[in-house]
Amino acid sequence: MPVLVEKTTIMDAQAIKRAFTRIAHEIIEKNKGVKDIILVGIRTRGVPLAENLAREIEQIEGISLPVGILDITLYRDDLSTLSYQPIVHQTEIPVDVNGKKVVLVDDVLYTGRTVRAALDALMDIGRPKAIQLAVLVDRGHRELPVRADYVGKNVPTSSKEVVSVQLLAVDKIEKVVIKEMKDQAEN
Repeated sequence: MPVLVEKTTIMDAQAIKRAFTRIAHEIIEKNKGVKDIILVGIRTRGVPLAENLAREIEQIEGISLPVGILDITLYRDDLSTLSYQPIVHQTEIPVDVNGKKVVLVDDVLYTGRTVRAALDALMDIGRPKAIQLAVLVDRGHRELPVRADYVGKNVPTSSKEVVSVQLLAVDKIEKVVIKEMKDQAEN
């Protein structure tokens, strides 16, 4: 029976912090400040990443940005394969998105399907002026025409590998690892 085995660590806690400091500066620069920007984390690991990004931006600009939580469960195109009764969590956007610049935040960009679901969910909430995408890791293998505006690290991967982002808020450890499928007999 195949199991996922950790292959290599590609980012430690310091590398993650440096990536988000850089992304914070890039967001500020691209938007000529932070006026009318909302950070929205895609549940689950996008949420603590959005919160971390908000803290970085506040340290740089002295302005606290609103941070929202977006649950895309019902917008997924693979919903029927996930579970007979998927668990839906609440979407919490603290301010009106109409006319604002929304920066969607997620941990890994892979096929683009999660981002497509997030765009659908966001558009059901309102009509932002612009939507930008920030991800910690872009691993390639796109199935949809989606590109991140801000990327912490580009990591070419095999389709047999899994990029696992582990965060203190969720996993009690902070690192990004590549895992691969191995037969249990090989371990």
